Amino acid sequence: MSTLSIRDLHVSVNIGEGEDKQILKGVNLTINSGETHAIMGPNGSGKSTLAYSIAGHPKYTITGGSVTLDGEDILAMTVDERARAGLFLAMQYPVEVPGVSVSNFLRTAKTALDGEAPKLRTWMKDLKTAMSDLQMDEAFAQRNVNEGFSGGEKKRHEIMQLELLKPKIAVLDETDSGLDIDALRIVSEGVNRSKTNTGAGFLLITHYTRILRYVKPDFVHVFVDGRIVEEGGSELSERLEVEGYERFVAGAGTAKVGD
Repeated sequence: MSTLSIRDLHVSVNIGEGEDKQILKGVNLTINSGETHAIMGPNGSGKSTLAYSIAGHPKYTITGGSVTLDGEDILAMTVDERARAGLFLAMQYPVEVPGVSVSNFLRTAKTALDGEAPKLRTWMKDLKTAMSDLQMDEAFAQRNVNEGFSGGEKKRHEIMQLELLKPKIAVLDETDSGLDIDALRIVSEGVNRSKTNTGAGFLLITHYTRILRYVKPDFVHVFVDGRIVEEGGSELSERLEVEGYERFVAGAGTAKVGD
């Protein structure tokens, strides 16, 4: 059993000319193994800032609070140390890595996480299985990472990493964006498969409810103006589909939910 614990997290970002803007304003959240948490909210509410702050993006400055994984201080770790500790981030906009094949990238990442290279025969079998499950051609493994990939291919590649690297806690930042209905279904099946096979905990960040029809959340958190303003079960996402975020935005100045 693993636990990601976020307590009173405050984060700012430099907006130029020496000026900082506070984005996160006291976030409290606990994610345990086997749980799926969905964070929903309007554009500019700080959802992606939360994801990148957990992962250690240098653009963001932690000004208060704590983030621990199984009691270990994540904020004191480098990005690669966070990954080795069991954190995984599926990015909203995956970057291209010219000259590095998908196969080499994934095997190098797996070696770095485990401290030893996986046996080649076993690794190739696992890689082929992951590509088959995500309906990807085997030739995909020889392409350069994200170079010339469609939006759907980039997101499938993120989920392939998830399935092969087997993190303790996975943060998925708008993994559903830019996907057609078939790709959304395939990607969602990959998320569900990973949860079943590894028991990982998931933090799923999204604007919309459509991915939640395939990946059923245990908890839904409404994120507005840098904080969680409402929490509930999957029924909350259905309310948001009908009502939108307007009433939460209107009350964001005073509302705050802790765990």
